[in-house]
Amino acid sequence: MLEKIKETADFIKNIIQETPDFAIVLGSGLGKLQDEVKAIHVLEYKNIPNFPQTTVVGHGGKLIYGMLEDKKVLIMSGRFHYYEGHSIETVTFPIRIFHLLGIKNLILSNACGGVNPDYSVADIVILKDHINMMPEHPLRGKNIDQFGPRFVDMSEPYNKNMISVAEQSAKENNIKIHQGVYVALQGPTFETPAEYGMIKAIGGDMVGMSTVPEVIVAKHMGMDVFCVSIITDLGGPDISFSVSHEEVLNAANKAMPNVIALVKGLVKNYL
Repeated sequence: MLEKIKETADFIKNIIQETPDFAIVLGSGLGKLQDEVKAIHVLEYKNIPNFPQTTVVGHGGKLIYGMLEDKKVLIMSGRFHYYEGHSIETVTFPIRIFHLLGIKNLILSNACGGVNPDYSVADIVILKDHINMMPEHPLRGKNIDQFGPRFVDMSEPYNKNMISVAEQSAKENNIKIHQGVYVALQGPTFETPAEYGMIKAIGGDMVGMSTVPEVIVAKHMGMDVFCVSIITDLGGPDISFSVSHEEVLNAANKAMPNVIALVKGLVKNYL
């Protein structure tokens, strides 16, 4: 795996020839952010050595290198999920690549289900913490010392300075935001009412099927991480609304303009 990571990083580095200021991972239905980038290089996943392929509707399949708010960004349009059958090493493979490219700042996005009664569909939530309930841990096994330590400090999984800059961007753009705790489950089933209730009982505000493995690996390598979620459905013991992937994408599209404004403000003002 280490040799594959190095090979892939060298391939991308030889093309872009620069160190991006940010890596940005676009989650379910958030692909329109890529339209804001002045693209310099577009690399299809299928043409990148060792790179996995995404199988989920709403996820693209390309890396886009370009300029956003006068900053150099590498956008990952389409992520990989454990529920697709990928190994946890494959899910986090791109984050390792970002590190070897010299990228220090990681912006993640996702769509998720809300259990906090203050949330509504299409609300935007900035992650302040998470609870990992994935059945596999991305750092399990022999530690690769050149990436990071055996035991990783997770006292600040989401960078407080990045959160502060994003909050200021939201304020300037009159965007309503929340801060919340994200719970990661395997999927691919949406949660039952009782499972939504469990999420709330253990201290979660929302639940999804991605993000946390990527955050853990990024922190292992000393990256600064920020994540924004879109609430695409609501659930709990007293809520029996049905939910479909199509509805998730529709809610994401509704929130898209505000998410784009928030991320652009963060990119512009963080560095």
